[in-house]
Amino acid sequence: MTPAHSSSATAKSSPFAPLARTPSARRAFWTKQFYLWHWVSSAFALAAMLFFAVTGITLNHAGSFSAKPRVKQTRETLPDDLRKTIAVADHEAAETKRPLPVELRRWLDRNLSADPGARVVEWNADEIYIDLPRPGGDGWLTIDRASGGVLKETTTRGAISWLNDLHKGRHTGTVWILFMDFFSVVSVIFCLTGLALLFVHARRRPMTWPVVAAGLLLPVLLILFLIHH
Repeated sequence: MTPAHSSSATAKSSPFAPLARTPSARRAFWTKQFYLWHWVSSAFALAAMLFFAVTGITLNHAGSFSAKPRVKQTRETLPDDLRKTIAVADHEAAETKRPLPVELRRWLDRNLSADPGARVVEWNADEIYIDLPRPGGDGWLTIDRASGGVLKETTTRGAISWLNDLHKGRHTGTVWILFMDFFSVVSVIFCLTGLALLFVHARRRPMTWPVVAAGLLLPVLLILFLIHH
């Protein structure tokens, strides 16, 4: 065997020899990637996709799932040391907006589960008004600046209303909004890799593109002809 023939045979048999990038090899590589990203994104999106699909139905038929609002009021009285921190000063404007003192926020959180955080709230000469929005209901709290009386009122509208507000991101806070953003990105990956897999297998499934086209045209036709502008 000649040296040239020997080296050629060694290159072919070596496990470290570079793979030939033929069209079929590239196709197989990308198909594997599409499958990988598709099932990973579906695993991440499964629970959230079911949640948003179901609450989409309850939102569209909100009147069928309405519940009687329940209102709850709680009354407390501030201790003297905290009352002094909110007493009206001579130079104070009639109405202003500013955060609550940290000590008062801690007391409200401990006694009424109503810490508004560092956001500004409404102050006037008579009282402090704090809006307490929440998913599935509403709430507010007032503090009498003279007597130190605290009144908290919460309204709840049932589990369906709570789930619907989660769907809309209404009064849910930053963490839930970030989760919704993450779910949206995962859903985009799921849809695009699914489309890529349709493209890979379209030659063996002749109805692929007619069905995809129907899925694209249906909402467009509904918007153009059946939704009143």
